[in-house]
Amino acid sequence: MTAAPILKIEALRTYFYSRNKQAFIRSVDGVSLEIAKGETLGVVGESGSGKSVTALSVMGLTSAGPGVISGKITFKSDRIQKNLLQDLPDFVKLTMRDGRIMEVSKDVAGWERNAERVMKKVRGKEIAMIFQNPKSSLNPFTPVGKQIMEAIQLHTPIKNEPEAKECALIWLDRVKIDSPRLRFESYPSSLSGGMCQRTMIAMALACEPALLIADEPTTGLDATIQSKIAELLAELKSELGITTLLISHDIGIISRLSDRVAVMYGGTVFEHGPTGEILSAGFQSKHPYASALLASIPSAQNIRENGVLQAIEGDVLDTMNIPEGCRFYSRCNQVTEKIREKCARQEPDLREVGSGHKERCWLYFD
Repeated sequence: MTAAPILKIEALRTYFYSRNKQAFIRSVDGVSLEIAKGETLGVVGESGSGKSVTALSVMGLTSAGPGVISGKITFKSDRIQKNLLQDLPDFVKLTMRDGRIMEVSKDVAGWERNAERVMKKVRGKEIAMIFQNPKSSLNPFTPVGKQIMEAIQLHTPIKNEPEAKECALIWLDRVKIDSPRLRFESYPSSLSGGMCQRTMIAMALACEPALLIADEPTTGLDATIQSKIAELLAELKSELGITTLLISHDIGIISRLSDRVAVMYGGTVFEHGPTGEILSAGFQSKHPYASALLASIPSAQNIRENGVLQAIEGDVLDTMNIPEGCRFYSRCNQVTEKIREKCARQEPDLREVGSGHKERCWLYFD
């Protein structure tokens, strides 16, 4: 990483409590990530790996208790520098046993008031987010152009309506929505999913944020529209050089748009490094989970080499019952006799195995 990180997440833990099971759902359990200014960090992993909850934790939008219980999120742009989890320890008391969190006592209401105060000048203005379902993220009772106007008036120096409207029209044109003046007055229900997503991108970027979080920006769209949205994001990245945290199940989009990749599983990061190393089929030093993800992608090469579509054996980790050893141990097909006992009993740390390349695996440490 050549530039100083604009966002640095350290040992982030976001838990939820299941009353039925009387256990914590450890959705994010010790995540550490960095994003340098101007780069795109792609985050991949199966459903339930903690990708979206990590993004929502950064935005201060995990409303269900207890939510964020520990960690540090440092955000530094040209305009501000602050810990987004400022004063969190004042609201949380943890009970530990054998190094594990057994009980959480949190003043959720007090923390949410504190988080709103901290995030007031950050959310929207400094960090903007594109959500998974664009239609549900837009106000169904307000024309899309006016929603972009409201964001501009709230988060930029532009306050009068004529200027805000012209700025909104410029951004609608910039994200390649046809007939911007006509679409300005359209309601979300009259637009396609792809056009709603373009509107969300326009709304996010119109406020000129330092960091854009895109959570599954192509989910739910057909293949053609997915490709067009990916092209649009690539063009905007090249044009604006905006720092982006990109979350997606689509490894093809991650490969195309990301400079670096973080692979998540079971609420934590298993691998973090350059895209060309982690997502390249020819690069050998990658985590067994990353290798399994790549092997499961439907492709002519995979079918020629294996004869059938590959699948990762076993079930996704239940984050209410995290084992004491490696979280991927029960599904891993690369365990050797030399490291088997360690894999079963001791969780590996995230360690550097190459320049800017970190892995959480005993295969590379022993």
